[in-house]
Amino acid sequence: MGDETSEIVEGEGYAAGSLEGLGEGPGFRKVRKGLGVTAFGVNAVVMPEGYTSGPHFHDEQEELYFVHQGQVEFRFGADGTEKRLLGPGGMVRVDAHTVRGFRNAGSGEAIYLCVGGKGGYVGRDGRVVDGVDPRPGAGPPGAQGGVAAARADGTKIGDANPANAEAADGAA
Repeated sequence: MGDETSEIVEGEGYAAGSLEGLGEGPGFRKVRKGLGVTAFGVNAVVMPEGYTSGPHFHDEQEELYFVHQGQVEFRFGADGTEKRLLGPGGMVRVDAHTVRGFRNAGSGEAIYLCVGGKGGYVGRDGRVVDGVDPRPGAGPPGAQGGVAAARADGTKIGDANPANAEAADGAA
């Protein structure tokens, strides 16, 4: 494996990079522009300790926020009295017209990733590459399967009842 990628690099059909490759210090990291994302909006935001944003909402775009680092307090409603505190790994989905604001509620920088879009879910459209068996050894260490996380009989790993595999395939 090569050196860790930090600066933005582009290949055939992909782009890779890191937050550091998109800028320094507090503020927006334009992930969509930096990586050439065209199907949805996506930004990362680095908030200094004590930072509080003003309230905002959108006309059309639903958003999903993912807290990467620190503690972020999300405030909802015109008066901001409904609050949710999230730490690393925390997520919140917000309808377009819902007024929201944020506060770095911890010590040090807080970082969150925001993904926004409209128009609905595309559905499960992933496919296995011809001639590649997605099962043996393709997943993380100790996994029973790979890309499709499938058993030898074709049912998905994690299904308590293999008969439910077909029904669960449309969910997600």
